[in-house]
Amino acid sequence: MESFKTTAIILAAGMGTRMGSRIPKQFLELDGYPVLYYSLKTFEDSFIDEIIIVSRKEDIEYVQNNIVKEYGFLKVVKITEGGEQRADSVYNGLKCVDNCNYVFIHDGARPFVDSKILERVYEEVKKYKACVVGMPVKDTIKICDDNNYSVITPDRNRLWQIQTPQVFEYKLIKEAYDKLQEKSDVIVTDDASVVELFCEDKVKLVQGSYNNIKLTTPIDLLFGEEIIKNNKKSQNIY
Repeated sequence: MESFKTTAIILAAGMGTRMGSRIPKQFLELDGYPVLYYSLKTFEDSFIDEIIIVSRKEDIEYVQNNIVKEYGFLKVVKITEGGEQRADSVYNGLKCVDNCNYVFIHDGARPFVDSKILERVYEEVKKYKACVVGMPVKDTIKICDDNNYSVITPDRNRLWQIQTPQVFEYKLIKEAYDKLQEKSDVIVTDDASVVELFCEDKVKLVQGSYNNIKLTTPIDLLFGEEIIKNNKKSQNIY
């Protein structure tokens, strides 16, 4: 059986200003552990071969000592400095990847990624080269004009809420990000957008989980505590 090398890039370089905390949200405590711990634990316990963490320069030592060493994450091979924008941080992470077939790019502020999601998207990326995790939206979505009048109501059945990890053949995503560096006026908010802009390959949507939330505001921490409580009840204890 052919063997593929897999690397996870965990993004933990944001400040999370909407959280309203002086502490970056990835370091806030959630049920006794820092938020970043949870996604690292899932990747550490999975088939993933290596993990690269992207952090603010001033937080690298903290991540190394208080998270990686503290909790014994042996698959973390590098902690590198983040950039001004999310895309810059991803690119810094991609440049640290060595001899990899598939790369998993994940937001460190999404603590509830699980092994089933990783396995599902891994099987798909081997077929499609570019995959992103997400879920169909539950609500009706409106597109507004500059004055906040509703102008379009897209078909809800065709709308997905995109999550991470976003998973790619390494050569594909690295070449896409190389091309992005030449376009200083292009703003992207996720990795799939980079592939869609600069590559001919289509991006496959793969089912994630409604629990795979991103912690952005204080109320998300409350939701996170409820998810952990429910996981413990179902014997899925972290």
